[in-house]
Formats: sequence, structure tokens, C-alpha cells
Amino acid sequence: MGKSPVSNNIRKLRFEHDEMTQQQLAEKVGVTRQTIVAIEKGDYSPSLELAFRIARVFGTPLEAVFSFDEKN
Repeated sequence: MGKSPVSNNIRKLRFEHDEMTQQQLAEKVGVTRQTIVAIEKGDYSPSLELAFRIARVFGTPLEAVFSFDEKN
């Protein structure tokens, strides 16, 4: 399984939001910290619902958190 074509700015956004931990973000969106780790690394593409939940936590549009590389 290769890298997901979906990239993200979650690590940067967490840092900009009072250095939110992966665990804090996980609790806010209802997943495990391991899921956040996998999404941040690009090993896992979140469901659309989870992607929207993450964007909502940061108060940003979906496109500010996730981008899709159509070359893959």
C-alpha cells in the first residue's frame, strides 16, 4: 500500500492552534491517536465525514486542511 494521494496540513494546524496534541485532536473528532498519526503521515485517507470534522476543529475550510494530488 503506497502513500495516499490526499495530503494534509494537520501537523501545522495543530501547532498553530495552541500546539494541540494528536491525542487532543483525536478526542475532538472521535478517533484514536493512531488514526491521526496515520492521516498526518499520509498512510491513511480519512472518510469524508472525518475530514469535515477535522476541518471544523480548526475552523477552516476542508481545502485548507486537505489537498488531493491527481497525479497518483
